Amino acid sequence: MLDKTLSHRGAVMLMIVVTLLWSMAGMVTRHLESARSFEVTFWRSFFTVVSLLIILPLFQGRAVFGRIRQGGVALWLSGLCWSVMFTAFMVALTLTTVANVLVTMSIGPFLTALLARVFIKHQIPGRTWFAIVLAGIGIGWMYGGKMSFSDELPGTLVALLVPLAAAGNWTVLQYSRAHGKRIDLIPAVLVGAVISSLVTLPLAMPFAATPRDIGLLAMLGLFQLAIPCVLSVICAGVLKAPELALLGLLEVIFGILLAWVGAGEVPGPNVLTGGALVITALGINELIGWRKKS
Repeated sequence: MLDKTLSHRGAVMLMIVVTLLWSMAGMVTRHLESARSFEVTFWRSFFTVVSLLIILPLFQGRAVFGRIRQGGVALWLSGLCWSVMFTAFMVALTLTTVANVLVTMSIGPFLTALLARVFIKHQIPGRTWFAIVLAGIGIGWMYGGKMSFSDELPGTLVALLVPLAAAGNWTVLQYSRAHGKRIDLIPAVLVGAVISSLVTLPLAMPFAATPRDIGLLAMLGLFQLAIPCVLSVICAGVLKAPELALLGLLEVIFGILLAWVGAGEVPGPNVLTGGALVITALGINELIGWRKKS
């Protein structure tokens, strides 16, 4: 497996690529013609399933499907977490603003650090706590002025499922490895996509997507979900859970930049200032970590 030979620095760089791929969703959905809400979620998850049915046997052989049946509780818990993450993000966007969803997702590192400390006894370095706080302040600065919880509470509560599921997912992955269970949890991404597809299918009908929409959502299924989610699981074999969540915040920054370049959505000064704080937090944390390991 790749995670056995991947260095810490390599895992960090790979995770940055993962967040860049994840961040394509906002830009691409701006160019959809007719598909909306649950239909967008269904087609994206459906094409993720199709992609993984090709990717997983190609790299791991047909035995991968047997490992899904024998994966145990950890694999199915991870799959459930992936399904919640795949689904809740898009559902939240139908109930509240993108700003509210992103601000809610920014608490992910705090939740991940807490779960990792409670369940797998990870000692969180002071530099990581500092970086988590600084990154949270940065994202709050970017969107805080647009928050309106009185009118957007239902969507905010749904959005809260995304960082909760992400924190649970990273903790499950690390817990299984910490207890010597070398379970291949990459197929859990497939399980999550299948669950998400089945749950959203009846809610997506009647379909309204144009062929162009379906093509764009197929691209998202492969490049925005299937490939980066598998790579993120590989990174989880090297990086600690709070560090994974912290790096995951780059998705917000990349998403803003891609929307700016690809959809003409120009960010305001507060977005640029807050983004600079997030990048600074990540840079300080990784620089100190690399120096201690060298």
